[in-house]
Amino acid sequence: MILYFYFVIISVRRLTALALLGSVLVGCGGKSAADKPAPKPAAPSKAAAAGPLGTKQQTVTPVFKRAALPKDADGDEFSEYSDESEFEGKTVALTFDADMTADQGRRALRGERFDNPTLIDALRELKVPSTVFMTGRWAEEYPDQARDIGADPLFEVANHSYSHYAFTPKCYGLPQVAKNRMLADVNRGFAAIRKSGARNVVPYFRFPGGCYDDGALRAIAPAGVTAVQWDVVGGDAFSGDPDAVAEQVLEEVKPGSVVVLHCTRSAAPVTEQALRTIVPELRDRGYRMVKVSELMKKKR
Repeated sequence: MILYFYFVIISVRRLTALALLGSVLVGCGGKSAADKPAPKPAAPSKAAAAGPLGTKQQTVTPVFKRAALPKDADGDEFSEYSDESEFEGKTVALTFDADMTADQGRRALRGERFDNPTLIDALRELKVPSTVFMTGRWAEEYPDQARDIGADPLFEVANHSYSHYAFTPKCYGLPQVAKNRMLADVNRGFAAIRKSGARNVVPYFRFPGGCYDDGALRAIAPAGVTAVQWDVVGGDAFSGDPDAVAEQVLEEVKPGSVVVLHCTRSAAPVTEQALRTIVPELRDRGYRMVKVSELMKKKR
């Protein structure tokens, strides 16, 4: 996809290429209402142009949803394995969104908890490598926890935006980030995470609500990130039934899956309990739990 757009750009003098380029420049708009609006970004330096993590400049953000199943000699995906417990591809990534929006500071001051340290403790106890998608506002509110998670080799920390505002219209009622502020919101998220002292930071981004379009993918491309979605919804958000959450994950998971769960106590209070059912059952089925970075290494 990246090579395609590169070809279009370098062929900009051709009328046919111009017409094609115009057809894909789709964006989204709207104004955000963050308590702490990000300052206007300065002109990027040569280093900044490569993205916050030093990655190569890209024109459209790639999207990763799950690792593909391995293929047999005829090119068909395997759906069953003779020895699933030993099959290298039978991996799954459990991911956890640490959500807090830019305007929830007052709620935190009143005692609402957007963190979930007992969940992190359970992941350590169960020895589950995980990827935590953290908003910058969450890292600001819980810097000690952000630093602790980001210093543990069991975890990797990815970006879930600064504000947790939507990057498209009509995204679960979330306020919307203006298109010309999207890149700044991503970069501000990375800045807040790094300021907390988190070290194991990876160049992945998860759109709030999972909502994105071509315009959003283009707007944040200079950040040099991969957008990480999912193929299994944990269903823990606003759920009070850990058994239902566990059942939903275990019914939908397949080799190469990315599972989305939450690390937000007030909005997802039963995630830890569900995890204590999910993890042993996955292991009994022969699954190995990995971080997203390892899942991405699988041949697709």
